[in-house]
Amino acid sequence: VQLQASGGGLVQAGGSLRLSCAASGRTFSSYAMGWFRQAPGKEREFVATISWSGTITYYADSVKGRFTISRDNAKNTVYLQMNSLEPEDTAVYYCAAGTTIITISAMQGLDYWGKGTQVTVSS
Repeated sequence: VQLQASGGGLVQAGGSLRLSCAASGRTFSSYAMGWFRQAPGKEREFVATISWSGTITYYADSVKGRFTISRDNAKNTVYLQMNSLEPEDTAVYYCAAGTTIITISAMQGLDYWGKGTQVTVSS
C-alpha cells in the first residue's frame, strides 16, 4: 500500500482544513488507518485512528471534539476534518496504515506511511 497525504496549508486560528490520504493497492479496506503529526522539535504523535470498516474511531485528547477521521473504502481514501484549529496544531501531518486501531493509537505495527502534509495555523 502506498499512501499520499494532501490538503495541508496555512489557516488562521479557528479555521478548518480537511486532509486526505489516498492509498494505492487493493488491500486498503483491510487496514486500520491513522493520522499522526510532528511539530518542529517534537516527537511524532498520534492524532486519530479509524477501523477498517470505518465504524470505530479513536482520538488523542488534544483533538477530541475538533477533529473527525473518516474513510471511503470505495475511493481508497481516509480523511481528517480539522475544525477550530489552534496554533498548537501546527505540524506536518502523516497518514499510516496498520493492523488495528489499538496498535495504531500506540504507534505500533504501522506497516505503511505516507509523506506528510504541512499544516500551519496562525494566531
